[in-house]
Amino acid sequence: MKKENKSVIVWLLSGCVLLFLMVVVGGITRLTNSGLSMTDWHLVTDTFPPLTDAKWNEAFEQYKKFPEYQKINIHNDFQLTDYKFIYFWEWFHRFIGRIIGLVFFVPFVYFLLRKKLDRATVKKCIILLAMGAFQGFLGWFMVRSGLIDNPDVSHFRLSLHLTFAFITFAYTLWVALDLIYPEKTITKVIPLRNIARFALVALLIQIIYGGFVAGLNAGLIHNHWPLMSDGQFIHDSVFIEQPTLVKNLIEGKSGVQFVHRTFAYVVVAFILFLYYKSTKFSLSRTQKNGVKTLVLFVFIQFALGVFTLLYSVPLALGLIHQIMAFFLLSAMTFTLHRLSK
Repeated sequence: MKKENKSVIVWLLSGCVLLFLMVVVGGITRLTNSGLSMTDWHLVTDTFPPLTDAKWNEAFEQYKKFPEYQKINIHNDFQLTDYKFIYFWEWFHRFIGRIIGLVFFVPFVYFLLRKKLDRATVKKCIILLAMGAFQGFLGWFMVRSGLIDNPDVSHFRLSLHLTFAFITFAYTLWVALDLIYPEKTITKVIPLRNIARFALVALLIQIIYGGFVAGLNAGLIHNHWPLMSDGQFIHDSVFIEQPTLVKNLIEGKSGVQFVHRTFAYVVVAFILFLYYKSTKFSLSRTQKNGVKTLVLFVFIQFALGVFTLLYSVPLALGLIHQIMAFFLLSAMTFTLHRLSK
């Protein structure tokens, strides 16, 4: 790591921490059904929550005009205090998004003016800024789907929003790693790099299906393991919820859960295969540590997934499972980077 890059690295890693925090709060927002509490979006005027009783009542009355209240919460003795709780989590989620925008943009301009960024890093940072802006659009695009007729967001849009947040985090970490490890040496671990790439793709598919499961509340059924229920590895409902097999696997609760719980074995297999093949090569300490960390994290994540399912997705376990997915992606990004460069 070059000394002159230290402040830039700290900036990028700070962005990683904030992205991690935003995904955690996003998970809480989803698990507490808070995502539809703010029915509009304004760049400036929503920066702080209502500060007077009159403003709170105005926001609550606005919320009552939308499907979540009219079809669900109106029957649950839903009061202003309940509304304030769900409003807080959605507001906090958006607030962190605003902070991330400032943390990325302001230092970027400063470093640019001070000529602390080389041309390659400038291009990468511009991509990061574009990704951040697109992520904000995806958030509203997701929320909008739950404010029309159905009092729930589209699971496709939720998964897109979640997965793109993970990808943005991984790319930010990758750019930071480029500066932490500026040397590029010719290595003979291309086979390992290719396996790691396939493992990363498998992990991203698993994250996408994790978003599907969350969006459809598919973790609340078939709360058995290793079989789904009724002594079946593939439950009959996997094939009958939707008119076609493809729709069952991307829109049916049983089908989506089946793919997510089964594809976990594929992710574990890729990482174990990477570990096995890595023993055939002479690796650096960072490369070995990356692969070993991957193995540890994937088994922790697998166990968390099983317990989250068995206990029907309690808030704590559901949140920890999502957080561990973040750590697993971090280890995957680090390992792939070290095997690539």
